[in-house]
Amino acid sequence: MGEFALGQPVSRFEDPRLLRGGGRYVDDMVLPRMAFGHVLRSPHAHARIRSIDVTAAKAAPGVLAVLTGADWEASGWGDLPSPSGLRLRDGSPSFRPRFPALVRDRVRWVGDYVAFVVALTKDQAADAAELIAVDYEPLPAIVSTADAVEPGAPLVWEGSPGNVAFFHPEGDAAATDAAFADAAHVVKRRFVINRVTAAAMEPRGAIADYNPAEDRWTIYTTLQRTHGYRAELARQVLKVPESRVRVVAGDIGGSFGMKSAIYNEVALVLLGSKMVGRPVKWTSTRSEAFLGDAQARDNVTEAELALDPGGTFLGLRVKTIAAVGAYPQAGSNAFVANLGTLAGVYRTPAVRAEVTAVYTNTNPVRAYRGNGRPEAAYVIERMVDEAAAELGIDPIELRRRNTIPPEAMPFKSGLTFTYDCGEFAKNLDMALRLADASGFENRRAESRSRGKLRGIGLSNTIERAAAGGFEAAEIRFDRGGTVSLVSGSITQGQGHETVYKQLLCDRLGIHPGQVHYIQGDTDKVANGEGTGGSRSAALGGSAVYLATEKIVAKATAIAAHLLGAEAGEVNFADGLFTAARSNRALTIGEIATESFNPPNLPDDMEPGLIAGATFTSKQQNFPNGCHICELEIDADTGEVEILRYSVVDDVGTVMNPLLLEGQICGGIVQGVGQVLMEDIRFDPASGQLLTGSFMDYAMPRAGDLSAIECDSNPVPTKTNPLGVKGAGEAGNVGALPAVANALVDALSPLGIRHIEMPATPERIWRALRCAGG
Repeated sequence: MGEFALGQPVSRFEDPRLLRGGGRYVDDMVLPRMAFGHVLRSPHAHARIRSIDVTAAKAAPGVLAVLTGADWEASGWGDLPSPSGLRLRDGSPSFRPRFPALVRDRVRWVGDYVAFVVALTKDQAADAAELIAVDYEPLPAIVSTADAVEPGAPLVWEGSPGNVAFFHPEGDAAATDAAFADAAHVVKRRFVINRVTAAAMEPRGAIADYNPAEDRWTIYTTLQRTHGYRAELARQVLKVPESRVRVVAGDIGGSFGMKSAIYNEVALVLLGSKMVGRPVKWTSTRSEAFLGDAQARDNVTEAELALDPGGTFLGLRVKTIAAVGAYPQAGSNAFVANLGTLAGVYRTPAVRAEVTAVYTNTNPVRAYRGNGRPEAAYVIERMVDEAAAELGIDPIELRRRNTIPPEAMPFKSGLTFTYDCGEFAKNLDMALRLADASGFENRRAESRSRGKLRGIGLSNTIERAAAGGFEAAEIRFDRGGTVSLVSGSITQGQGHETVYKQLLCDRLGIHPGQVHYIQGDTDKVANGEGTGGSRSAALGGSAVYLATEKIVAKATAIAAHLLGAEAGEVNFADGLFTAARSNRALTIGEIATESFNPPNLPDDMEPGLIAGATFTSKQQNFPNGCHICELEIDADTGEVEILRYSVVDDVGTVMNPLLLEGQICGGIVQGVGQVLMEDIRFDPASGQLLTGSFMDYAMPRAGDLSAIECDSNPVPTKTNPLGVKGAGEAGNVGALPAVANALVDALSPLGIRHIEMPATPERIWRALRCAGG
């Protein structure tokens, strides 16, 4: 099956179904007697709830139930999952606030959950919610991450003095301090990495169906994992055995980490379904998504880079204040595991990073494509350009002097990670050729002749992927020789079905049309961890690979028995089993059919050609790559036009170059969006969300980018049998610093050394006016 083998640019098998309207998203699902839910959200960033009167709402047409914080408390269910074991600077345990599905006495962000209405129609539920009378006592709010730790700032939680949620250090402080003491040069810069939101194509949704006869719960929702989700939901919220909970995910239109949490609405539709005796459905509107979805990034960082007289990096010191929002969602602290990205591809011997996470009266903050890696890559790559400017060294040359050579692998970085393989200098060289960097100065001069400012910026970054955990897969041949492929991974548009089917074609010689792909249902999939952190190719793909090995081993034994040969004499290639002493050839489909006929099987062999496998990741892998962005700025308006974007990535073995390019380009677009336009803003006085729709929150479109030229420098990793490294977040990791460095390069002739994100036309225009441009 060469045309479908690994390494071939196979178009996604999922797409024809989706393009013809055959997708099955949560909002497409309709259950008998289904009712609808609506959330009443707080209009205040911080307020005490004096009273709630639901009398009129309960009497409204079609209303089946109105739930408040008192009803949630009376249910006896547990709060939503939140991280535990976090510490303060002195090592003492940090305050862990409760996270109820509905608040009872106080709201802590505009969008907080006050009440939940269940009615016969969606409009009836929304109308009834407007009849709920809530008496609020507004309180002072804090929405600024930097100001949250200032003396006198309003407290989000009385149990968290200074609004500190937790403190997390990494690296050798003493060694780093010593490096700075010996440095000839110390470069400093403050960075503000602004808040953004995932803005997934499909908003969140959930349908709960409680079966009282079986005392069993089914939840259909948007997520990234099913089995772990079920475990948390059953144990922590519902307080029932996992076997009494079924979690189902249909098609999911994007997530980027945002949908991986158990949200309040999931708990509310479950409680509502039990109370009204019907399935209950809730679907977010786009405006509601801005109020209710977890958001991302929102860091303020002070960074220092120490260098010797020749420009060799001696030490890096980084102190970050990171917002977690009003409540700490489960996994909201996971970004600290990616601080190692700060070390980059450089030999810097000593690195120290300190993160102070703070509460603010804003949406919770959680993982978003890259989850700490893009922020860290932005800091180190901007610092390299800062140092190059300060020391008068070409930024490419400064990188070359400090880049880890391939012969140094495995290399223990100055912070956390041990890289197993990579050719970082080669990535740089390839990208420079791809971008025609040698001809840039001529192009800059041409732009100058038209009154435009042209800049080129690069980033040479590395990140962690597939860190820890396991993934499971199962291959089930039926009596007709066709296959069901069952995967624990959950796709949100990445193309898992295509790549996993390619693996079967490559390994078993079967046509993809013979394979039925199953995912996302805890009643159908025995085990799995799900998707996140660029793990699906490395872990999920390896699980499929191991399952094919088991299938081939059993099928070979059956073939030997049928061909009258020893197992060692049987050859398997292109889906055919042959043996030198036999003139017969058996397809794997024929073997599958015979596997259900016990008389034709070796003694003591179980019928059926079915095999499951679990791959456990014992070591993370490290995707890396070089991005080069070339852009032009209109000095009169501040408008930015990206003219050229070139990227060379090392994601190990390339399973499908077409899908890889899609992943890389998608990540780049999200990175460009954050650098140039995306920005969640709150009014500092009232805490009100100012960017509550796509009229206010700018999203990148095709016209905002140039064509993206992609190339690969694959250095297979030995951390998994396929040699693959994660690719899902690589584009985002490299894009933030590459575009930011290009902007500064364009503005540098006017003495501008830095511009914060998002670099909107207004912000650039003001910087130019201040610089006298």
